[in-house]
Amino acid sequence: MVKRGSDENPDIVDLEPLAPEFFLQDTRRVAKLLLGCVLVHRTEAGTVAGELVETEAYLAEGDPGCHAARGRTDRNAPMFGPPGTVYVYQIYGIHLCCNIVTRPEGTPEAVLLRAARPMAGIELMRQRRGRQALKDLCSGPAKLVEAFGITLEHNRAPITCGDLFVAAAPDPPAEALVTTRIGLAKGAGDELMLRYLTPGGQWWSRAPKTDAPTILEKR
Repeated sequence: MVKRGSDENPDIVDLEPLAPEFFLQDTRRVAKLLLGCVLVHRTEAGTVAGELVETEAYLAEGDPGCHAARGRTDRNAPMFGPPGTVYVYQIYGIHLCCNIVTRPEGTPEAVLLRAARPMAGIELMRQRRGRQALKDLCSGPAKLVEAFGITLEHNRAPITCGDLFVAAAPDPPAEALVTTRIGLAKGAGDELMLRYLTPGGQWWSRAPKTDAPTILEKR
């Protein structure tokens, strides 16, 4: 049995994973509804948890930024799996990013987890990240993966059961800020309005560019 961390928030203990059906919805809707949800990872070192505050949707059609835009490969094969599948990939040969597959099996779409507000296991996050400031722990996709102890071993695993999971939002935000994605080359899907943020900005990876279109939608 995985042991509990000494600094674990008692409210985290009884959280349960979202059902697989949650991830069967439209990918853009899933990306929006994940805001406010709690990402949890229980390990032998302790439990870490955080409120998701930033996500990005990646679509099977009309989205050159999606890894599956040019077809199926060994790398992107998890995107073709059942909804709720974890898709972890490496960037720059060093960092990892974590996605959750959406839509029916065979439709390669996913949501990238970009940032979270630390809630529990903060000292463990600090050890993993080598940083002290709360803002530096999960404010970016690679930072989040490192802080949560997510590895390539999680690739292809279901996020709807096991020690790594997403629980329903205890206090869901009423609205979501929608803007263009970041970290993509010009013309590679950077203009698509597929980035979703919890209003406020304290825990985001990066604020939208001043010239980027932004809209506020009901969550």
